Amino acid sequence: MEYSQDDYLMISGIQHFKFCRRQWALIHVEQQWAENEHTVVGELMHKKAHDPYLIEKRNDVLIVRALPVSSRSIGISGECDIVEFHKCDEGIKLIGHRGLYSVYPVEYKKGKPKESDEDKLQLAAQAMCLEEMFLTQIPEGALYYGETRRREVVEFTEEIRNQVKSIFEEMHGYYERKYTPKVKTTKACSGCSLKDICLPKLMKTGSVKAYVSKMLEDT
Repeated sequence: MEYSQDDYLMISGIQHFKFCRRQWALIHVEQQWAENEHTVVGELMHKKAHDPYLIEKRNDVLIVRALPVSSRSIGISGECDIVEFHKCDEGIKLIGHRGLYSVYPVEYKKGKPKESDEDKLQLAAQAMCLEEMFLTQIPEGALYYGETRRREVVEFTEEIRNQVKSIFEEMHGYYERKYTPKVKTTKACSGCSLKDICLPKLMKTGSVKAYVSKMLEDT
């Protein structure tokens, strides 16, 4: 199956979806958004990575910033913070450059490595797009964290690839139905930039009628 460009979902949406399916739907289906300190810091990190000098060469490494990528088979599109093309004996040809190159995506993140896997899934999705675009295999990439100032290597295993495909299939299902899931309130809700739009406490009551009844009882 191949998706048309009109049906492409944002690669970065996998971050929202893994954090909370409702948050993803509010942003990507209902087109709602709100800033907090976490989103602002993240935006500044990506602005630094998306330097206006899009192509840079260091010895045998060609560095491309803000590279647009997409996949027809998964139905996604987005931008890679950095893609490094390393000169090697076996790889792909690049127009205007001699020799062969391997492809190595690098994603910039604020903070430090997470216990959850959404960063790895986003990077894997980018790699899968690059594989489709350049007709090559990409065994690994890296996540660069602003707090630790170091790279964390991510291996693109069959397991993580299948997980990426499964998640985006579920996201496409929600998007086609224009469906916003109900929320399950957790501690993470307090740090969500959409908590005032989502109203998790209101959702937890089960219905507006029940919420109003409770409010009347408390007055």
